[in-house]
Amino acid sequence: MLLYLMILPGFLYFVVFKYFPMGGLVIAFQDYQPFQGILKSPWVGLKHFERLFTEPTFFMLLRNTLVLFAMNIVFFFPLPILLALMLNEVRHRFFKNAIQTIIYIPHFMSWVIIVSITYVFLTVDGGVLNELLAAVGLPKISFLTSPEWLRTVYIGQIIWKELGWSTIIYLAAITVVDTQLYEAAEMDGASRLRKTWHVTLPAIRPVIITLLILKIGSTLDLGFEHMYLLLNSLNREVAEIFDTYIYTAGLKNGQLSYSTTVGLFKGVVGLVLVMLSNRLAKKFGEDGVY
Repeated sequence: MLLYLMILPGFLYFVVFKYFPMGGLVIAFQDYQPFQGILKSPWVGLKHFERLFTEPTFFMLLRNTLVLFAMNIVFFFPLPILLALMLNEVRHRFFKNAIQTIIYIPHFMSWVIIVSITYVFLTVDGGVLNELLAAVGLPKISFLTSPEWLRTVYIGQIIWKELGWSTIIYLAAITVVDTQLYEAAEMDGASRLRKTWHVTLPAIRPVIITLLILKIGSTLDLGFEHMYLLLNSLNREVAEIFDTYIYTAGLKNGQLSYSTTVGLFKGVVGLVLVMLSNRLAKKFGEDGVY
């Protein structure tokens, strides 16, 4: 009984912060007025959904969000796997622990600090990198306001902040790999690289597939704070995503029903993608999420 009580904090968290607020989704079908409340606000049906799908900004938001997500999958997702495999090959315990400590630290920094540090390095006026470019006779680059560099900076910051922390799950999965498999491979003359490719990777493949499915579920949910700190009037065409758009429409402009509609659309798309990717994984013989 006491063991079951240990899940109580997590259960209450999901009930209070995840499931209970879902009742508020009803205002996506209303012209919600705070002073009238949910019960007395007029119903408008799919009016806000029609507006979402017909506004010119919808395709810009969808394009920007999908491009950033694709870059996240291609450039970031494989790196923690590769880093975990490399750390697993480090035999000196002190050196391994030191590396892990160093690469974990950025995760505990807020996005405000990460973006601020990036600003110090990349700003045109006194930025370290631009000063180096000027010193060697090259023109300065406006990394923070240029639409061409926005996505590169965005992915670079994610890699810097989350790469080390994301290796924890993979390292934990590697520790439970049966050592007899390594011994058998070694007796067959397999090198360390061969053992990694033929033993370690297949052993942690279920974990990789599960995390990939969950990642696909957050296709339209890239997070608000990070992009909002990078967003400005010069890069808005490539930086505006659904998360920042919800903030602008809901809190700044007071369009609560409309912003709820956008959030509901994101949630439904994420649910559908998780179900489809999970079914696809099962067709290929993987366990999937459920």
